[in-house]
Formats: sequence, structure tokens, C-alpha cells
Amino acid sequence: MTVQSIAVKLLRPTQIAVGKRLVKMKRKGLREREGKPQELVDFILANPLRVVLGPNDEIHIIDHHHLGCALMKEGFKTAPVIVEADLSKLALPEFWTTMQGKAWVHPFDGKGKRRKISDIPDDLLDMEDDPYRSLAGVVRQEGGFNKTLTPYMEFAWADYFRHQIKLKALNADFTGTVKKALALASAPEAAKLPGYKVAATS
Repeated sequence: MTVQSIAVKLLRPTQIAVGKRLVKMKRKGLREREGKPQELVDFILANPLRVVLGPNDEIHIIDHHHLGCALMKEGFKTAPVIVEADLSKLALPEFWTTMQGKAWVHPFDGKGKRRKISDIPDDLLDMEDDPYRSLAGVVRQEGGFNKTLTPYMEFAWADYFRHQIKLKALNADFTGTVKKALALASAPEAAKLPGYKVAATS
């Protein structure tokens, strides 16, 4: 698919929450590359945002919400995108029905509770924080589970950790909680989750 350039401010989310700690990490990564312009450009081009064209000329991001937020917060005017589908001719109700059928929308809030499609914000910067989504993202980066093509897979892991780790503990000691979550990621109870890695045996 062809990579296009689209104004960041035009991107609309298809989920209610992100892990804001992850957004901060993405912003840090962008700033660290500022002194190496070619490296920065290469990084951004290597991670195009996946979007769907919707009714009323709206552009809905369906992957890389965290990077999209980071680009917006860091003042980037444009972002590379890949158009996954053009659904702009559909009526609005049919559009959202199609989006749900393809698992391109995730209307769950920062506490993991399902909400209405209408509760999805119009702006990337208006998304809620889900601390467990940040936890899941870091656990994957640390090798706790594999990235797969399953839509919103890291939210499935976030919900798994949500029922295993208290929010108070997560907020008080994120690093320590990551270690606990890494152990939980290899537990038999997690085997049904996408990207599960069988624990190594000695």
C-alpha cells in the first residue's frame, strides 16, 4: 500500500483510551532523534499510521494511536499514513457497523469498560488514560508477549493485568509492577491471549 502524508490534526481516534505513559515514551523517542534529522524521518516513515476514510471527509486512525498522539504533542504538522479502506461513501450508521465488524474500533474507556461509539472523542488529545495499556505496552517491549495482527491485542493484555494487579500498586511502583506483569504474562492463565509466549524451561 502507498504511504501518504496527512495533517495530524485531521486524525480522529477509534478508541477512547491510550496509555499516556507510552505516549510520553514515544515523545521522548522523537525528541532524542531531533538532533539526527534523517534518523527521525526514517523512524516516522517506518511506522506509518493506519487509517480508514470515513463519511464527511473524516480520517480515522486504527493503529498507532500512541505515536499519533506523540506527533501531535511534539508539534508535528503531518504524519505518514496508509489508507486501509475507503468507507467514505457509507452512511454514518453503516460506517460504524462496518468498523465494528472489522474490529477497527475499540470503544472501551480508561477503566476497561465498554462505552458507546459516540463516546469516542473527536481529537487524539482528548483520549482517556488507561494505565494498564501502558503496562501492557512495556511488558511487550520487554519480551513478555509477541506482537500479532490481532486488533487491539494489547488491550486484551491490559484487561488481563487489570484483574491481576491493583491500580494503587501500578501507580506507586511502575517498574516493580512490570516485573510482576512479566511473570504473569507467562502464566498458564494467559495462554489464551494473543501473542502468548510459552515460558522457557530449564
